[in-house]
Amino acid sequence: MPTHLRSPLAPKTGLKVYPVHGVRLATQATGLRYKGRDDFLLAVFAEGTSVAGVFTLSLASAAPVRWCRKILGQGRARALLVNAGNANAATGKPGEALAVQSARAVAAALKTSPSQVYLASTGIIGQPLPKNALAHFVPGAVKKLSNKPSSAPWQKAGCAIMTTDTFPKVVSRHAKIGGKTVTITGLAKGSGMIAPNMATLLAFMFTDAAIPAPVLQTLLKSGVAGSFNAITVDSDTSTNDTLLAFATGAVAHAKISSATDAKLRDFTRVFQEVLVELAQLVVRDGEGAQKFITIDVTGALNDKAAHNIAMAIANSPLVKTALAASDANWGRILAAAARSGEKMNQDRFKVSMGGIPICHDGGLLKNYNEAPVARHLKGREITLVFDAGVGKGKARVWTCDLTHGYIEINAGYRS
Repeated sequence: MPTHLRSPLAPKTGLKVYPVHGVRLATQATGLRYKGRDDFLLAVFAEGTSVAGVFTLSLASAAPVRWCRKILGQGRARALLVNAGNANAATGKPGEALAVQSARAVAAALKTSPSQVYLASTGIIGQPLPKNALAHFVPGAVKKLSNKPSSAPWQKAGCAIMTTDTFPKVVSRHAKIGGKTVTITGLAKGSGMIAPNMATLLAFMFTDAAIPAPVLQTLLKSGVAGSFNAITVDSDTSTNDTLLAFATGAVAHAKISSATDAKLRDFTRVFQEVLVELAQLVVRDGEGAQKFITIDVTGALNDKAAHNIAMAIANSPLVKTALAASDANWGRILAAAARSGEKMNQDRFKVSMGGIPICHDGGLLKNYNEAPVARHLKGREITLVFDAGVGKGKARVWTCDLTHGYIEINAGYRS
């Protein structure tokens, strides 16, 4: 597999990472696909940890996704096992058996129930793994589990779950619940096959707050809409999309019984911020990406319509290649919006790029000067706004440009 240069859109400096109390991590190399790097993550949680999750809506969901769906209703977690390089998707009964076997191996090592062991895989679809492929590495990982709070294991965890990613995606924040400080740290991986439908390729949220599973599930489902379901790299939804949240309860604070509890206000805000930043990092690491693009749609019939228009623009290869070439081809934006199926007024739509108006009342502005727009499009951070001219609905999504690099990466993905 080719090695790719760090994305030019990656954060310039390392982000500060705060360890989460009640979470221990270990990574190691399996050699199943990659050589000379860790590709196996084991996270172990304190007793009583609650869990929430959302998953791909793909009709070809992977064995680990089906396993997690099966056990999620119990609301408790003691461990998470993640492997990179092989998706364990479209692997039939052997793939399902491998998932069960992996969960049982972790459960035996931790003396817990397999129904409290969550699984996630990412990598090549349709390639069977040998029996015991993952279970074989569980004892070694258990011995390596971190015991002292440190940011190092979190950075290693972010690296271990990568496939075509060029940098690890780890975001960490503090929040307040009833005057007590809690930590929220999230990990994500994703670079290609990104058009999430409930989640992204793989993402995990960890907090030491005491949040009951039903409340955590409500926060997670609500938070996905404006974060992971508002990004796209290439319009392809994965078979393995998994977003899990774990709350260890290691920090004692006021009891929470509802997602609308006023004591959760700051936590909810920070939780959403972490989700959004992780989602944006996935776009910034889009395969071959050179530009990070923010698309705002206004004036739509309602917010849902605005989101559909925004995603139609964000997923358009013609829009994305024009922006890659710094070409202010606003006609492609209009065409993409118009094929969304959502209502728009041809005599009132507006288009602007970089804050510079281009179209007004359905046509090109008089005395329009393309030069400042072209200068904006030569930058790394691109903004564009489309107003549908029919209502007050609005939405924001993020995408990246489409370059030759995307083709090169995916043409050689299995080599």
